[in-house]
Amino acid sequence: MSRETFRTLSGRAPMQALPAGATDCHMHLFDSARYGAHPGGPPAPADALIEHYEQVQAWLGLERVVVVQGNAYQTDNRVVLDALGHFGDTARGVVAVKPDIAEDVLDAMTEAGVRGARIMNILQGAVGLDQMLAVNARVHPFGWSMIVQFDGREMAEHASALEKIKGDYVIDHMGKFLEPVTPDSAAFAALLRLVDRGNCYVKVAGCYETSRTGAPGYDDVAALSKAMIRHAPDRVIWGTNWPHNSSNGPETYPDEVQLLDCAMAWAGGSENIRKIFVDNPDTLYGFATS
Repeated sequence: MSRETFRTLSGRAPMQALPAGATDCHMHLFDSARYGAHPGGPPAPADALIEHYEQVQAWLGLERVVVVQGNAYQTDNRVVLDALGHFGDTARGVVAVKPDIAEDVLDAMTEAGVRGARIMNILQGAVGLDQMLAVNARVHPFGWSMIVQFDGREMAEHASALEKIKGDYVIDHMGKFLEPVTPDSAAFAALLRLVDRGNCYVKVAGCYETSRTGAPGYDDVAALSKAMIRHAPDRVIWGTNWPHNSSNGPETYPDEVQLLDCAMAWAGGSENIRKIFVDNPDTLYGFATS
């Protein structure tokens, strides 16, 4: 039976239609009837179910999805694995695993569609930077990438560890600069240097979490996003960040379609839109070879 939600699941169409194969590279699911929050993590947000997300998918014109493990569930990845079973080849998963995870579990997760491991150094993440390289060593042979989130003001401090990652990795949320920085800042320059090494992607997502200028244009984060896209359009991906865990009710809930309109405007043209929403996710998550 369908469960009610305060979240907005439909509305006006985006100003520009997404290209075929458009991919949401970052979203979460929460289901209190099936999964409980785990010790060490934050409380689980209000239910954000597959049936809710599918309405958002149809509304925005998204065809593929990367389901990312939420912090509330720590290393209990059942919600991601169950979603992969539901979505099939149109989905990939990013899970939270410890370095001691068994080989057969990694093999089974890979077969199910998992293609990434989450490193989250803030907001009670399950696996932090101190375990990043050990996790990378375990999952790289399975073709997994890493997605990494920390306070971007520490970019230079963590650069040497990030440079040791084998294979591809993603810096989340446009660097997640918890206080505003500008495109000419030292921290942003450090991010550009990581991208220039050739195995680092940057994800445009969750701009409302760090923007101080706010909606509708998120001008401070927009400046960083546009600078990154100009610098390396082949290394940028995008995600809804649904269900916007920092919003606890309709009063603070972001405008889903406005966020997408912003991202497409920041892309600067149809060629980059195709790269960010289709081609780059194809390359990173293997949709093109499914």
